[in-house]
Amino acid sequence: MPSVLAGGHRLEYVRLRPARPGRPELVFLHEGLGSVSLWRDFPARVAAATGCGALVYSRWGYGGSDPLPGDRPVRFMHDEALSTLPELLDRLQVDRPILVGHSDGGSIALIHAAASGRPVAGLVLLSPHVLVEEISVRSIAAARVAFEATDLRARLARHHQDVDGAFWGWNRVWLDPAFRSWNIEALLPRVSCPVLAIQGRQDEYGTMAQVEKIAAAVPGTELLPLDACGHSAHRDQPEAVVAAIARFVDRVARPEQGRPRTG
Repeated sequence: MPSVLAGGHRLEYVRLRPARPGRPELVFLHEGLGSVSLWRDFPARVAAATGCGALVYSRWGYGGSDPLPGDRPVRFMHDEALSTLPELLDRLQVDRPILVGHSDGGSIALIHAAASGRPVAGLVLLSPHVLVEEISVRSIAAARVAFEATDLRARLARHHQDVDGAFWGWNRVWLDPAFRSWNIEALLPRVSCPVLAIQGRQDEYGTMAQVEKIAAAVPGTELLPLDACGHSAHRDQPEAVVAAIARFVDRVARPEQGRPRTG
């Protein structure tokens, strides 16, 4: 798998060619325990449904990217959004992307669109976080128990060359008391690109309040609540998610909406 140097670390990535040149490129930002391989076939399905090219990468400490040597800082999502992601986009010559972010990746997408000063064509947010909820803390604490006592570690090890670094880097920062005050609501009014926010009603890591706060702060946000759906809507309700993204991309890619919009 190819890799690129960004943020001072070697990051693995996969790139899918567009079927319809001229459309914005999709950039996939994975969840807190995700990687290129953990997206499975979802990026390819979305690329096929939209005609867009796609860039999928594993952040530092995940998948086959450089391992994490210690704990993550509380501002790790800001560092990714404002330092590493811009450098990665520049090195791979991606301009005005549609960011597709899941969980932590959704939060990174929001921060980038709001505060990087770079053109963003749109945001597709799957179960994003804008603040720390008690349900998140409880579920992340439960994940720690599962990692130590069940086959979760073995299952994750298929997707991360340093599974312990990937898991504990995510788990410890979210359970750090200093992280309880993490909140990006003040940035939301600065997001000026179109937004599609998708949230499962049975999400074990967050409530509908997360996407409702985005909709209240970003005019025109399209909300898609899904029943019988947990934290990973693209796995629980893949047909509905792919169809919604395809409709969203069609609107974003219209010529009259094709001018660069700075997030």
